[in-house]
Amino acid sequence: MSLQKDNLASNTEEKRNQRNALLAGFLGWTLDAFDFFILTFVLATVAEDFHKSIPEIALTLTASLAMRPVGALIFGLMADRYGRKGPLMISIIFYSVIEILSGFAPTYTSFLILRLLYGIGMGGEWGVGASLVMETATVKRRGLFSGLLQEGYAFGFLLAAVVYYTVFPHFGWRAMFFIGGLPALLTLFIRAKVKETKAWKATKAANWKEYGNAVAKNWKLFLYLVLLMSMMNMISHGTQDLYPTFLQQQRHFSPHQTAIITMVSMVGAILGGLLFGYLSDKYGRRKMMAVAVVLAAVLIPFWMYNGGSVIIALGAFAMQFMVQGAWGIIPAHINELSPGPLRGFFPGFAYQLGVLIASSIAYFEALLAEHLSYAASMQILAGSVLVLGAIVILAGPEARGIHFHDEKIVS
Repeated sequence: MSLQKDNLASNTEEKRNQRNALLAGFLGWTLDAFDFFILTFVLATVAEDFHKSIPEIALTLTASLAMRPVGALIFGLMADRYGRKGPLMISIIFYSVIEILSGFAPTYTSFLILRLLYGIGMGGEWGVGASLVMETATVKRRGLFSGLLQEGYAFGFLLAAVVYYTVFPHFGWRAMFFIGGLPALLTLFIRAKVKETKAWKATKAANWKEYGNAVAKNWKLFLYLVLLMSMMNMISHGTQDLYPTFLQQQRHFSPHQTAIITMVSMVGAILGGLLFGYLSDKYGRRKMMAVAVVLAAVLIPFWMYNGGSVIIALGAFAMQFMVQGAWGIIPAHINELSPGPLRGFFPGFAYQLGVLIASSIAYFEALLAEHLSYAASMQILAGSVLVLGAIVILAGPEARGIHFHDEKIVS
């Protein structure tokens, strides 16, 4: 009887820790994305205040994306050496402080520098948070947890739209950045409620030499992960970053209409991430990612259809359902592919190098839009990367269901 009680208490504690880790990872990524997407809603306003063009302000988005690998490198190495909790808290505090300072930026130059620094904190959060959640989740629920975690990104975009709808018309763009400092409070929850993962304790390298040997041994796998994440980031940023600007500048929607349509699209993203994450547990990671990406390509004409606000909202919903459906599988997929001693560093650094490679897509979409239109520019670039992305997904390996104490990669 005593043994049964002990086992029951242990299982209850384990489930509680799984929930707490998922909540910490989800909220960290939600608030990170919220801080990033605030700027996408106010590109034109910030450009006007700083007397710059929209492409020049879009370049600050590129600056944040380009610095994310630096954060992934720093915090990923820390996470593999010292555990997941500490680096996760530090990254959240860092990006929260930079976000507040961005609201005080007096000039375009200072704003650009702050967005560069913000990228470091943003880049550090995802890899550490994803390894924490995936190492805590059970094998059979890993895909579902992956979808929940990743769609924190879409939920953050949704929150940014809500704040744009409610705060911007009354208080302007700077107030939105001040609200972006609230994520720092999340670190109190992480410190009190989240435990270090057993997988990290069991697989961590004994020293830096052993760690370096593990990196060198898996360089081909790492290059594939970088290629995969490059395509995935081109897909997401190519369909999201300039979409509010397209609605405002080409379709002439008001701030309220833009916010509502974006909120609808992010509801689609959340539902898509959850569904495809769940289905990937049953039918495989690569197969379900490829299905989502191909369907997104098919939906492009509907996405940019020249109809009323209801049709536009439905198209935005459907596109992000598919795009983020594929993304919902990513945390599970690339953490499963990553060797145990490198799981804090490999997924996050590969992800953020992919961000760096893809970081200019919003800038080029904005430039091309000046010669064609936002609709034409986004259709050409988004369509191209969706097709290429499907090819890259299907060409790679898969390790669905692997136990995190086993480093063997299966196809």
